[in-house]
Amino acid sequence: MEMEKKVEFVEGKVDWKGRTAVKHKHGGMRTAFLILATFGFENMATLALAVNLVTYFNGVMHFEISDAANQLTNFAGTGYILSILMAILADTFFGRFKTLLISACFEFVGLGLLTVQAHYPSLLPPVCNVFDPTSSCEKVTGGNAALLFIALYMLAAGAAGVKATLPSHGADQFEEKDPKEARQMSSFFNLLLLAVCLGGVVSLTLIVWSQDNKGWDWGFGISTIAMFLGVVVFFSGLPMYRIQAIRGTSAIIEIIQVYVAAVRNRNLTLPENPSDLYEIEADKEASLEEEFLPHRPIFGFLDKAAIKRGQNNNAESLNSWNLCRVTQVENAKIILGMVPIFLCTIIMTLCLAQLQTFSIQQGLTMDTSITKNFKIPPASLPIIPIMFLVIIIPVYDRIFVPLASKFSGIPSGITHLQRIGVGLVLSCISMGVAGIMEVKRKDVARDHNMLDAIPVLQPLPISTFWLSFQYFIFGIADMFTYVGLLEFFYSEAPKGLKSISTCFLWSSMALGYFFSTVLVNIVNAATHGSNGGWLAGNNINRNHLNLFYWLLSGMSFLNFFIYLFVSRRYKYRPGSPMLASKEDKEEDEL
Repeated sequence: MEMEKKVEFVEGKVDWKGRTAVKHKHGGMRTAFLILATFGFENMATLALAVNLVTYFNGVMHFEISDAANQLTNFAGTGYILSILMAILADTFFGRFKTLLISACFEFVGLGLLTVQAHYPSLLPPVCNVFDPTSSCEKVTGGNAALLFIALYMLAAGAAGVKATLPSHGADQFEEKDPKEARQMSSFFNLLLLAVCLGGVVSLTLIVWSQDNKGWDWGFGISTIAMFLGVVVFFSGLPMYRIQAIRGTSAIIEIIQVYVAAVRNRNLTLPENPSDLYEIEADKEASLEEEFLPHRPIFGFLDKAAIKRGQNNNAESLNSWNLCRVTQVENAKIILGMVPIFLCTIIMTLCLAQLQTFSIQQGLTMDTSITKNFKIPPASLPIIPIMFLVIIIPVYDRIFVPLASKFSGIPSGITHLQRIGVGLVLSCISMGVAGIMEVKRKDVARDHNMLDAIPVLQPLPISTFWLSFQYFIFGIADMFTYVGLLEFFYSEAPKGLKSISTCFLWSSMALGYFFSTVLVNIVNAATHGSNGGWLAGNNINRNHLNLFYWLLSGMSFLNFFIYLFVSRRYKYRPGSPMLASKEDKEEDEL
């Protein structure tokens, strides 16, 4: 009898054999560390691509710099936007574990194909110096171009599945209702960024150095091995995972049904008492299978989806496209309430895209020497903020969060929305600093009569470490905004939308990358002159990148004030840790 009392089952979670998960046997930080290690290996394999792929497109595949930047942002944007589809498949049909495993294998194959193409000269365009104005370089075409894009978009599809499911699968290892596990979940999201940083340190040193000095086939090959190790580590935790039970129905469809029913019932009058709206009976058996949320007086137009048309409605005969449960309507309200927050974060990724593209090209023109015999590859510059984050994330998680929690009563120290806001301010500052650094770099080129100097071969007499300021500030912004967004979307989302909710972050990043492509083209068209626009051509010394950075800083500044407005109007969902903490604090004061 004592043993039976000690067994605690986890509601809504199963083990790998489909049995109800046991609290101290499945999940917790032990399994979360395996998931964190997997994400670390995945980031080790792919971060070098994010920062160095423009150089590959430009120097090996012979795209112009602006085209190379657009190819990277299109590739990254596709990977992020596909995460929505992967999340729907995970929540509805395959489950997060299977989707994650299959996606990681896709990523492994994509990296393998890139390695093969980089190894064989016959699969590449003829070697040519794109920075030599007298040369006529042949861009990759035909079957070789097809191989490149098949590999890239297999990699994008795989990365989409990993991003869609890994954070939510990791958070599934904890129970929000348990105060101890709620704090552990907050730590998990902080450690998720730490895992990304540790993987990034290896990626930005070993892999970038290999790409630049040993050859692109070596760099891609090491990435392939890292991805393989990530798959092995993840699979090894199978017997210990808490696995979210597959719903079999799409929560997205249920959200759409609310809007359809609300439109169909638009001419009906809402009852004075919200309890007259439709909801199934919350008996003990139903409460184990279904989620129940109380009615909230917001977005009242959606409440019309729950208006009963007659007195003899039978749950079996009801059409969900005409009548929805109150809980279903409330879930739709939660998602609708998160949309303005989501939209306000797009501009930050637009700024990030520039640090992965144009800032790398800036670094190629500068002196990358650390000592007389060692030079840092420009693509390794982001290691500066990453090394700082490796130190500050544990300090933030172990010192700041507990101290802030004592005053706020919130497990994460400060609210998710406050954390996001801090990051948005810092991204604005980062772009302003980037513009100042670009002015300084161009002044050196002009003063030394090196405006037409060939990058790498004729470096400007200014250290590439001047660019570390913009990377450093944006790195801290990353810690606040992106981790805050992941935790916010996961905590606020309905049960059936946990994977899809974390895709709000990836979708925000996708739109940011796509808008970067659009903005670059718009800026070039609007500023078209004798040099072809602010960002046209391969000679960055004669472009006006500083004006582009300041444009982004101004856009970010305006975006922050819009964010302040929408975040103050946001209403947390019933049962949210943010609300619970406020209520506990008020009770203590009384």
